[in-house]
Amino acid sequence: MSISLLLLIVAGIGAAGYLLGSWRANALAGGKLSSLHSRPGYYGAFVAVWSILPAALLLLVWAVASPAYIGSAVRAGFPEEVKATSQAEQNLSYNMIGAISRGLPTLSPEERETLLRDASAARGILGAKGVPLAADPAPYMLKAAEDLDRMTATSGAVLTILVVAVALAGAFLSYRAIAPKFRARNRVEGVMLAGLIGASSIAILTTVGIVASMATEAVHFFNMVPAWEFFFGTTWDPRFAAAGATDSSGQFGLIPLLAGTLYIGFVAMLVAVPVGLFAAIYMSEYASRTVRSIAKPLLEVLAGIPTIVYGFFALITVGPFLRDISAQLNGLVTGNYSNFIQAQSVLTAGFVMGIMLIPYVSSLSDDIITAVPRALRDGSLGLGATRSETIKRVILPAALPGIVGALLMTASRAIGETMIVVLAAGVAARMQLNPFEPMTTVTVKIVNQLTGDLEFTSPQTLVAFALGITLFVITLCLNIYALYIVRKYREQYE
Repeated sequence: MSISLLLLIVAGIGAAGYLLGSWRANALAGGKLSSLHSRPGYYGAFVAVWSILPAALLLLVWAVASPAYIGSAVRAGFPEEVKATSQAEQNLSYNMIGAISRGLPTLSPEERETLLRDASAARGILGAKGVPLAADPAPYMLKAAEDLDRMTATSGAVLTILVVAVALAGAFLSYRAIAPKFRARNRVEGVMLAGLIGASSIAILTTVGIVASMATEAVHFFNMVPAWEFFFGTTWDPRFAAAGATDSSGQFGLIPLLAGTLYIGFVAMLVAVPVGLFAAIYMSEYASRTVRSIAKPLLEVLAGIPTIVYGFFALITVGPFLRDISAQLNGLVTGNYSNFIQAQSVLTAGFVMGIMLIPYVSSLSDDIITAVPRALRDGSLGLGATRSETIKRVILPAALPGIVGALLMTASRAIGETMIVVLAAGVAARMQLNPFEPMTTVTVKIVNQLTGDLEFTSPQTLVAFALGITLFVITLCLNIYALYIVRKYREQYE
């Protein structure tokens, strides 16, 4: 039985338990609900929870443990000459066995007997059933596939029986526990609290896992390349080595990548901050309700456009436009129609990235400005100040710490952008101040270092994790500082 169908059955048992639990609570109350500790719905929810939760946990544990146990049992039956091969070759053999096993249930008894008797016919028989094989399987693979199919079917049958039995047992025991003074609400709310704690813990543990995985590989990199050469080096030239090589030939200076990241992010903020902030001031203070209801959603549409689309826009429209307009300006001034702005440049990437960031700045700033109490506006206007003076001298100073926090969060978003930079700024890792020339960022080089058929044993590949953990620390510091400013603002304001 499939897991989805099994979950549907468990859910059905839980729904029935809810109805029976509520009915029993009403019956025990005899029409006088005040005699019950909890409302009837809590009693039904108690039965439903203990019908579903243990069965779902059993299903989860079984789904994780059963494939691991079956896989180890199948691998234990490999011939000695196969066990003597590398782990990668054993994995390839097991993958082929799994493919054969998935195709066995689709075969007729005659086809199955033919396949198990003649290994050379396996590719033709299974290929006709939509299960292609890369090569002719060895005879031991056919026997292992049959064992795998049998153990998988047995595991599925046992799982079905156990899950349904546990669900029914949970429903029966929880149903019997219902009594007028039974604290059903406390039990149900305790389970829900545990679920909420578990959900919040998932986010925390995921973050810890991401950091730990990056840090582990970064340590391997720093064992090959000194940390001071990475953090203070001014040349980026990784010089990819052959697969399996562990030499550290090449230079892994972070400074050019960090300079490009900050430079492009700075140009993007120069574009996004004025436009976004002025748009927020207009929508919150000047626009009518009708205009605001139309302009704000249209502006926020920019946030829903994929970044790859912005990259294409920069590559085929903005970059060539800036290149051609620079050639025209140069021709008018000097008579030489050569362009001084490259199609791929810091300006192109920063300008397009700034357009992408406008809705972030405007939406966050609009919410912060709107949160300023109306009494401050009315007091300023009542004292004779104009609307523009009120905005400049009252509203913006009150909202300034929150706006600064929003801008810092937007800056962290700009630092982590990849696709726009790949297409609009190029991949040249160099240090220069000319915004009309190409540069690159940390995120682009992370993609470059992990692209292709490479092994995670050379510094040329492991450097991506060092770059990733560095970028993570930078953005984390920006976000922490932004939250600090926002919280400090709220404490002062209240």
